[in-house]
Amino acid sequence: MNITMYGTDWCRDCKRAKKFFGEQRVRYAFIDIDRDPTGRAVVEQVNHGKQIIPTILFEDGSTLVEPSNAQLAEKLGLQTQAKNPFYDLIVLGAGPAGLTAALYAGREGIDTLVIDRAGIGGQIAVTERLDNFPGFPDGISGAELADRFGLQAQRFGVEILSAQEVTSVGVEGDYPVVRTADGAEYCSWAVLLALGSTYRRLGIPGEDDFIGAGVHFCATCDGPFYRDQDVLVIGDGNSAGEESIFLDKFARHVTIAARGDRLSASKAVVEKLAEMPNIHVLYNTVTEEFVGDTRLRKVILCDLKTGERREIDPAGVFVFIGLSPNTEIVKDLVDLDASGSILTGDGLQTSVPGIFAAGDCRAGSTKQAASAAGEGAAVALGIRRYVESRAGGMPTREIEAIPTAGDGQSQD
Repeated sequence: MNITMYGTDWCRDCKRAKKFFGEQRVRYAFIDIDRDPTGRAVVEQVNHGKQIIPTILFEDGSTLVEPSNAQLAEKLGLQTQAKNPFYDLIVLGAGPAGLTAALYAGREGIDTLVIDRAGIGGQIAVTERLDNFPGFPDGISGAELADRFGLQAQRFGVEILSAQEVTSVGVEGDYPVVRTADGAEYCSWAVLLALGSTYRRLGIPGEDDFIGAGVHFCATCDGPFYRDQDVLVIGDGNSAGEESIFLDKFARHVTIAARGDRLSASKAVVEKLAEMPNIHVLYNTVTEEFVGDTRLRKVILCDLKTGERREIDPAGVFVFIGLSPNTEIVKDLVDLDASGSILTGDGLQTSVPGIFAAGDCRAGSTKQAASAAGEGAAVALGIRRYVESRAGGMPTREIEAIPTAGDGQSQD
Protein backbone atom coordinates (compact mmCIF):
# COMPACT_ATOMS: atom_id res chain seq x y z
CA MET A 1 0.00 0.00 0.00
CA ASN A 2 1.46 3.35 -1.07
CA ILE A 3 0.94 5.95 1.66
CA THR A 4 2.07 9.56 1.73
CA MET A 5 1.89 11.63 4.90
CA TYR A 6 2.04 15.43 4.67
CA GLY A 7 3.02 17.17 7.88
CA THR A 8 5.84 18.88 9.78
CA ASP A 9 8.52 17.79 12.23
CA TRP A 10 6.99 19.85 15.04
CA CYS A 11 3.40 18.59 14.66
CA ARG A 12 2.39 16.38 17.62
CA ASP A 13 -0.29 14.50 15.66
CA CYS A 14 2.22 13.87 12.87
CA LYS A 15 4.61 12.33 15.42
CA ARG A 16 1.78 10.13 16.73
CA ALA A 17 0.87 8.96 13.21
CA LYS A 18 4.55 8.27 12.45
CA LYS A 19 4.81 6.21 15.62
CA PHE A 20 1.65 4.29 14.72
CA PHE A 21 2.94 3.42 11.25
CA GLY A 22 6.29 2.45 12.73
CA GLU A 23 4.70 0.13 15.30
CA GLN A 24 2.60 -1.52 12.60
CA ARG A 25 5.61 -1.74 10.24
CA VAL A 26 3.77 0.19 7.55
CA ARG A 27 5.90 1.86 4.90
CA TYR A 28 5.06 5.45 4.02
CA ALA A 29 6.57 8.55 2.50
CA PHE A 30 6.74 11.70 4.63
CA ILE A 31 6.68 15.18 3.10
CA ASP A 32 7.50 18.15 5.35
CA ILE A 33 5.29 20.99 4.12
CA ASP A 34 7.55 23.53 5.85
CA ARG A 35 10.25 22.59 3.35
CA ASP A 36 8.22 21.47 0.35
CA PRO A 37 5.90 24.08 -1.26
CA THR A 38 4.41 21.44 -3.53
CA GLY A 39 3.45 19.36 -0.49
CA ARG A 40 1.93 22.42 1.16
CA ALA A 41 -0.16 23.00 -1.95
CA VAL A 42 -1.44 19.40 -1.83
CA VAL A 43 -2.54 19.85 1.79
CA GLU A 44 -4.33 23.11 0.98
CA GLN A 45 -6.06 21.53 -2.01
CA VAL A 46 -7.29 18.57 0.02
CA ASN A 47 -8.43 20.80 2.90
CA HIS A 48 -10.04 23.58 0.82
CA GLY A 49 -7.33 26.14 1.40
CA LYS A 50 -6.53 25.19 5.00
CA GLN A 51 -3.22 23.74 6.21
CA ILE A 52 -4.44 20.85 8.36
CA ILE A 53 -1.90 18.18 9.24
CA PRO A 54 -1.27 15.36 9.17
CA THR A 55 -2.98 14.85 5.83
CA ILE A 56 -2.50 11.26 4.69
CA LEU A 57 -3.10 10.07 1.14
CA PHE A 58 -3.64 6.38 0.37
CA GLU A 59 -3.11 4.35 -2.77
CA ASP A 60 -6.84 3.96 -3.39
CA GLY A 61 -7.23 7.75 -3.59
CA SER A 62 -8.77 8.14 -0.14
CA THR A 63 -7.56 10.68 2.42
CA LEU A 64 -7.48 10.91 6.20
CA VAL A 65 -6.99 14.29 7.88
CA GLU A 66 -5.83 14.39 11.53
CA PRO A 67 -6.85 10.74 11.96
CA SER A 68 -6.98 9.02 15.32
CA ASN A 69 -5.10 5.76 15.82
CA ALA A 70 -8.46 3.98 15.67
CA GLN A 71 -9.20 5.50 12.25
CA LEU A 72 -5.75 4.50 11.00
CA ALA A 73 -6.24 0.97 12.30
CA GLU A 74 -9.61 0.72 10.56
CA LYS A 75 -8.12 1.99 7.30
CA LEU A 76 -5.35 -0.61 7.49
CA GLY A 77 -7.85 -3.38 8.20
CA LEU A 78 -6.48 -4.20 11.65
CA GLN A 79 -8.64 -6.13 14.11
CA THR A 80 -9.05 -4.00 17.24
CA GLN A 81 -12.10 -5.61 18.89
CA ALA A 82 -12.32 -9.18 20.13
CA LYS A 83 -15.04 -11.55 19.01
CA ASN A 84 -16.01 -12.72 22.50
CA PRO A 85 -16.27 -11.23 25.99
CA PHE A 86 -14.65 -14.25 27.71
CA TYR A 87 -11.55 -16.33 26.95
CA ASP A 88 -9.67 -19.08 28.73
CA LEU A 89 -6.49 -16.99 28.44
CA ILE A 90 -5.78 -13.36 27.60
CA VAL A 91 -2.19 -12.56 26.66
CA LEU A 92 -1.09 -8.94 26.92
CA GLY A 93 1.77 -8.45 24.48
CA ALA A 94 2.50 -9.91 21.03
CA GLY A 95 6.26 -10.33 21.37
CA PRO A 96 8.16 -13.64 21.37
CA ALA A 97 7.07 -14.54 24.93
CA GLY A 98 3.40 -13.70 24.42
CA LEU A 99 3.04 -15.31 21.00
CA THR A 100 4.94 -18.47 21.98
CA ALA A 101 2.71 -18.89 25.03
CA ALA A 102 -0.36 -18.21 22.87
CA LEU A 103 0.53 -20.79 20.21
CA TYR A 104 1.29 -23.40 22.89
CA ALA A 105 -2.03 -22.61 24.58
CA GLY A 106 -3.96 -22.60 21.30
CA ARG A 107 -2.41 -25.92 20.35
CA GLU A 108 -3.75 -27.37 23.62
CA GLY A 109 -7.28 -26.15 22.91
CA ILE A 110 -7.11 -23.16 25.27
CA ASP A 111 -9.23 -20.34 23.84
CA THR A 112 -6.69 -17.50 23.64
CA LEU A 113 -6.84 -13.77 22.92
CA VAL A 114 -3.68 -11.69 22.39
CA ILE A 115 -3.80 -7.89 22.72
CA ASP A 116 -1.01 -5.49 21.77
CA ARG A 117 -0.98 -1.73 21.26
CA ALA A 118 1.61 -2.09 18.50
CA GLY A 119 2.06 -4.68 15.78
CA ILE A 120 2.94 -8.34 16.01
CA GLY A 121 6.44 -9.15 17.22
CA GLY A 122 7.25 -6.53 19.86
CA GLN A 123 10.85 -5.32 19.86
CA ILE A 124 12.01 -7.98 17.40
CA ALA A 125 9.69 -6.60 14.72
CA VAL A 126 11.81 -3.44 14.49
CA THR A 127 15.15 -5.24 14.82
CA GLU A 128 17.03 -5.26 11.53
CA ARG A 129 18.42 -8.78 11.86
CA LEU A 130 18.73 -11.58 14.41
CA ASP A 131 21.79 -13.79 14.05
CA ASN A 132 21.42 -15.66 17.35
CA PHE A 133 17.87 -17.04 17.15
CA PRO A 134 18.06 -20.86 17.01
CA GLY A 135 17.12 -22.49 13.73
CA PHE A 136 18.25 -19.70 11.40
CA PRO A 137 21.96 -20.27 10.66
CA ASP A 138 22.04 -17.40 8.16
CA GLY A 139 20.09 -15.06 10.43
CA ILE A 140 16.58 -13.70 9.89
CA SER A 141 15.10 -10.24 9.77
CA GLY A 142 13.11 -9.22 12.83
CA ALA A 143 10.06 -8.41 10.71
CA GLU A 144 10.04 -11.86 9.10
CA LEU A 145 10.47 -13.65 12.42
CA ALA A 146 7.64 -11.59 13.91
CA ASP A 147 5.36 -12.51 11.01
CA ARG A 148 6.20 -16.18 11.47
CA PHE A 149 5.34 -16.00 15.18
CA GLY A 150 1.97 -14.44 14.37
CA LEU A 151 1.07 -16.88 11.60
CA GLN A 152 1.96 -19.88 13.76
CA ALA A 153 -0.18 -18.64 16.64
CA GLN A 154 -3.12 -17.95 14.33
CA ARG A 155 -2.75 -21.43 12.84
CA PHE A 156 -3.84 -22.78 16.23
CA GLY A 157 -6.85 -20.47 16.49
CA VAL A 158 -5.31 -17.66 18.51
CA GLU A 159 -7.15 -14.35 18.10
CA ILE A 160 -4.86 -11.31 17.86
CA LEU A 161 -5.84 -7.69 18.41
CA SER A 162 -3.23 -5.15 17.32
CA ALA A 163 -3.28 -1.34 17.62
CA GLN A 164 -5.33 -1.70 20.80
CA GLU A 165 -4.25 -0.11 24.08
CA VAL A 166 -4.89 -1.90 27.37
CA THR A 167 -5.87 0.67 29.98
CA SER A 168 -6.20 -1.53 33.06
CA VAL A 169 -5.90 -5.07 34.39
CA GLY A 170 -7.70 -6.18 37.51
CA VAL A 171 -9.55 -8.99 39.25
CA GLU A 172 -13.28 -8.99 39.88
CA GLY A 173 -14.55 -11.91 41.91
CA ASP A 174 -12.90 -15.01 40.50
CA TYR A 175 -11.94 -13.55 37.14
CA PRO A 176 -9.14 -11.38 35.78
CA VAL A 177 -10.56 -8.44 33.82
CA VAL A 178 -8.81 -6.55 31.00
CA ARG A 179 -10.09 -3.18 29.80
CA THR A 180 -9.07 -1.50 26.54
CA ALA A 181 -8.99 2.10 25.34
CA ASP A 182 -12.14 1.69 23.24
CA GLY A 183 -14.15 0.91 26.38
CA ALA A 184 -14.29 -2.86 25.86
CA GLU A 185 -13.95 -5.26 28.78
CA TYR A 186 -12.75 -8.87 28.53
CA CYS A 187 -12.72 -11.56 31.21
CA SER A 188 -10.79 -14.83 31.41
CA TRP A 189 -9.62 -17.65 33.61
CA ALA A 190 -6.01 -16.48 33.32
CA VAL A 191 -3.97 -13.52 32.07
CA LEU A 192 -0.37 -13.58 30.87
CA LEU A 193 1.57 -10.33 31.24
CA ALA A 194 4.04 -10.36 28.33
CA LEU A 195 4.22 -6.57 28.29
CA GLY A 196 7.77 -6.30 27.01
CA SER A 197 9.95 -3.26 27.45
CA THR A 198 10.69 0.09 25.83
CA TYR A 199 13.90 1.95 25.16
CA ARG A 200 15.09 4.08 28.04
CA ARG A 201 15.35 7.81 27.57
CA LEU A 202 18.28 10.02 28.51
CA GLY A 203 16.23 12.47 30.56
CA ILE A 204 18.22 15.48 29.35
CA PRO A 205 17.03 18.94 28.24
CA GLY A 206 15.49 18.94 24.77
CA GLU A 207 14.88 15.20 24.54
CA ASP A 208 11.09 15.34 24.82
CA ASP A 209 10.94 18.40 22.53
CA PHE A 210 12.61 16.69 19.60
CA ILE A 211 11.36 13.10 19.73
CA GLY A 212 10.29 12.40 16.17
CA ALA A 213 11.93 15.67 15.05
CA GLY A 214 15.53 14.51 15.09
CA VAL A 215 15.59 12.23 18.16
CA HIS A 216 14.61 8.60 17.64
CA PHE A 217 14.62 5.20 19.35
CA CYS A 218 14.14 2.92 16.32
CA ALA A 219 16.70 2.83 13.52
CA THR A 220 14.60 0.44 11.45
CA CYS A 221 11.62 2.81 11.61
CA ASP A 222 13.41 6.13 11.05
CA GLY A 223 16.87 5.39 9.67
CA PRO A 224 15.82 5.62 6.00
CA PHE A 225 14.88 9.29 6.53
CA TYR A 226 18.59 10.11 7.01
CA ARG A 227 19.95 8.89 3.71
CA ASP A 228 23.33 10.52 2.92
CA GLN A 229 23.30 12.51 6.18
CA ASP A 230 25.32 12.32 9.41
CA VAL A 231 23.73 10.68 12.45
CA LEU A 232 24.65 10.16 16.10
CA VAL A 233 24.01 6.94 18.03
CA ILE A 234 24.02 7.12 21.84
CA GLY A 235 24.91 3.93 23.71
CA ASP A 236 27.65 1.32 23.97
CA GLY A 237 25.87 -2.06 24.05
CA ASN A 238 24.65 -4.54 21.46
CA SER A 239 21.63 -2.47 20.46
CA ALA A 240 23.75 0.63 19.82
CA GLY A 241 26.28 -1.36 17.83
CA GLU A 242 23.78 -3.35 15.77
CA GLU A 243 21.64 -0.33 14.97
CA SER A 244 24.76 1.65 13.97
CA ILE A 245 25.61 -1.10 11.50
CA PHE A 246 22.08 -0.85 10.11
CA LEU A 247 22.22 2.95 9.89
CA ASP A 248 25.44 2.71 7.89
CA LYS A 249 23.28 1.50 4.99
CA PHE A 250 21.69 4.94 4.75
CA ALA A 251 23.76 7.53 6.58
CA ARG A 252 26.87 9.23 5.23
CA HIS A 253 28.58 8.88 8.59
CA VAL A 254 27.63 7.35 11.96
CA THR A 255 29.13 8.59 15.24
CA ILE A 256 28.65 6.51 18.39
CA ALA A 257 28.79 8.32 21.74
CA ALA A 258 29.79 5.68 24.31
CA ARG A 259 29.89 6.45 28.04
CA GLY A 260 32.64 3.94 28.81
CA ASP A 261 36.19 3.57 27.56
CA ARG A 262 35.15 0.57 25.46
CA LEU A 263 32.00 -0.88 23.91
CA SER A 264 30.09 -3.42 25.98
CA ALA A 265 28.63 -5.04 22.85
CA SER A 266 29.47 -8.61 21.88
CA LYS A 267 32.80 -9.43 20.26
CA ALA A 268 31.10 -10.09 16.91
CA VAL A 269 29.44 -6.66 16.90
CA VAL A 270 32.64 -4.86 17.98
CA GLU A 271 34.64 -6.58 15.24
CA LYS A 272 32.02 -5.71 12.62
CA LEU A 273 32.05 -2.04 13.68
CA ALA A 274 35.84 -1.96 13.35
CA GLU A 275 35.52 -3.02 9.71
CA MET A 276 33.21 -0.13 8.82
CA PRO A 277 35.09 3.07 7.89
CA ASN A 278 32.02 5.31 8.11
CA ILE A 279 31.38 4.50 11.78
CA HIS A 280 33.39 6.33 14.45
CA VAL A 281 33.21 5.85 18.23
CA LEU A 282 33.64 8.65 20.80
CA TYR A 283 34.54 6.98 24.10
CA ASN A 284 33.99 8.42 27.61
CA THR A 285 31.33 10.68 26.15
CA VAL A 286 27.92 11.65 27.50
CA THR A 287 25.16 13.67 25.89
CA GLU A 288 24.08 16.71 27.93
CA GLU A 289 21.51 18.54 25.83
CA PHE A 290 19.59 18.64 22.56
CA VAL A 291 19.20 22.09 21.02
CA GLY A 292 16.99 23.25 18.14
CA ASP A 293 13.89 25.12 17.02
CA THR A 294 11.14 23.18 15.26
CA ARG A 295 13.57 20.24 15.01
CA LEU A 296 16.94 19.15 16.39
CA ARG A 297 19.87 21.33 15.27
CA LYS A 298 22.74 20.65 17.72
CA VAL A 299 23.84 18.14 20.34
CA ILE A 300 25.97 19.09 23.35
CA LEU A 301 28.49 16.38 24.28
CA CYS A 302 30.84 16.19 27.25
CA ASP A 303 34.13 14.28 27.56
CA LEU A 304 34.04 12.54 30.96
CA LYS A 305 37.83 12.52 31.29
CA THR A 306 38.63 16.11 30.38
CA GLY A 307 35.30 17.80 31.13
CA GLU A 308 35.44 19.42 27.69
CA ARG A 309 32.05 20.28 26.17
CA ARG A 310 31.51 20.54 22.45
CA GLU A 311 28.70 20.89 19.92
CA ILE A 312 28.01 18.62 16.97
CA ASP A 313 25.23 18.97 14.40
CA PRO A 314 24.00 15.53 13.26
CA ALA A 315 20.86 15.40 11.16
CA GLY A 316 19.41 12.79 13.53
CA VAL A 317 20.10 11.07 16.85
CA PHE A 318 19.27 7.46 17.81
CA VAL A 319 19.22 6.58 21.51
CA PHE A 320 19.98 3.00 22.64
CA ILE A 321 20.81 2.97 26.36
CA GLY A 322 18.86 -0.01 27.61
CA LEU A 323 15.30 -1.08 28.26
CA SER A 324 12.63 -0.41 30.90
CA PRO A 325 9.77 -2.87 31.61
CA ASN A 326 6.29 -1.82 30.46
CA THR A 327 4.62 -2.49 33.79
CA GLU A 328 2.94 0.83 34.59
CA ILE A 329 -0.58 -0.56 34.17
CA VAL A 330 0.01 -3.38 36.70
CA LYS A 331 2.16 -1.57 39.27
CA ASP A 332 -0.73 -1.60 41.78
CA LEU A 333 -1.83 -5.13 40.95
CA VAL A 334 1.19 -7.45 41.14
CA ASP A 335 4.47 -7.36 43.07
CA LEU A 336 7.37 -5.63 41.28
CA ASP A 337 11.07 -5.36 42.06
CA ALA A 338 12.95 -2.07 42.45
CA SER A 339 13.39 -1.73 38.67
CA GLY A 340 9.67 -2.14 38.03
CA SER A 341 9.97 -5.70 36.70
CA ILE A 342 7.31 -8.27 37.65
CA LEU A 343 8.21 -10.80 40.34
CA THR A 344 7.15 -14.38 39.65
CA GLY A 345 7.15 -17.67 41.53
CA ASP A 346 6.48 -21.28 40.58
CA GLY A 347 5.18 -21.64 37.05
CA LEU A 348 5.95 -17.94 36.43
CA GLN A 349 2.79 -16.98 38.32
CA THR A 350 2.74 -13.50 39.86
CA SER A 351 1.61 -12.55 43.36
CA VAL A 352 -1.97 -12.62 42.06
CA PRO A 353 -3.42 -16.11 41.36
CA GLY A 354 -4.29 -16.56 37.71
CA ILE A 355 -2.01 -13.80 36.51
CA PHE A 356 1.31 -14.90 35.01
CA ALA A 357 4.30 -13.04 33.53
CA ALA A 358 7.00 -13.84 30.96
CA GLY A 359 9.54 -12.10 28.78
CA ASP A 360 11.24 -8.73 29.13
CA CYS A 361 8.80 -7.39 31.74
CA ARG A 362 9.63 -10.21 34.19
CA ALA A 363 12.31 -9.86 36.85
CA GLY A 364 15.30 -12.03 35.95
CA SER A 365 14.63 -12.14 32.22
CA THR A 366 17.63 -11.94 29.90
CA LYS A 367 16.08 -9.51 27.33
CA GLN A 368 16.84 -11.95 24.51
CA ALA A 369 14.31 -13.12 21.91
CA ALA A 370 15.20 -16.80 22.25
CA SER A 371 14.90 -16.82 26.04
CA ALA A 372 11.63 -14.87 25.85
CA ALA A 373 10.23 -17.55 23.55
CA GLY A 374 11.44 -20.19 26.01
CA GLU A 375 9.68 -18.44 28.88
CA GLY A 376 6.53 -18.32 26.75
CA ALA A 377 6.63 -22.09 26.30
CA ALA A 378 7.31 -22.68 29.99
CA VAL A 379 4.56 -20.38 31.27
CA ALA A 380 2.04 -21.95 28.88
CA LEU A 381 2.37 -25.26 30.73
CA GLY A 382 1.62 -23.62 34.07
CA ILE A 383 -1.29 -21.72 32.56
CA ARG A 384 -2.76 -24.93 31.18
CA ARG A 385 -2.73 -26.55 34.62
CA TYR A 386 -4.30 -23.45 36.16
CA VAL A 387 -7.03 -23.14 33.53
CA GLU A 388 -7.89 -26.83 33.81
CA SER A 389 -8.22 -26.52 37.57
CA ARG A 390 -10.54 -23.52 37.21
CA ALA A 391 -12.55 -24.65 34.20
CA GLY A 392 -13.16 -28.16 35.51
CA GLY A 393 -11.17 -30.23 33.03
CA MET A 394 -10.11 -29.27 29.52
CA PRO A 395 -10.75 -25.67 28.50
CA THR A 396 -13.92 -24.48 26.83
CA ARG A 397 -12.85 -24.72 23.18
CA GLU A 398 -12.80 -28.07 21.42
CA ILE A 399 -9.36 -29.56 20.97
CA GLU A 400 -9.34 -30.60 17.32
CA ALA A 401 -6.34 -28.28 16.79
CA ILE A 402 -4.07 -30.50 18.91
CA PRO A 403 -1.83 -32.55 16.57
CA THR A 404 -1.61 -36.29 17.04
CA ALA A 405 1.61 -38.25 17.27
CA GLY A 406 1.04 -39.44 13.71
CA ASP A 407 1.34 -35.98 12.14
CA GLY A 408 5.08 -35.76 12.78
CA GLN A 409 4.91 -33.19 15.59
CA SER A 410 6.15 -33.78 19.11
CA GLN A 411 3.76 -33.61 22.03
CA ASP A 412 5.98 -31.71 24.46
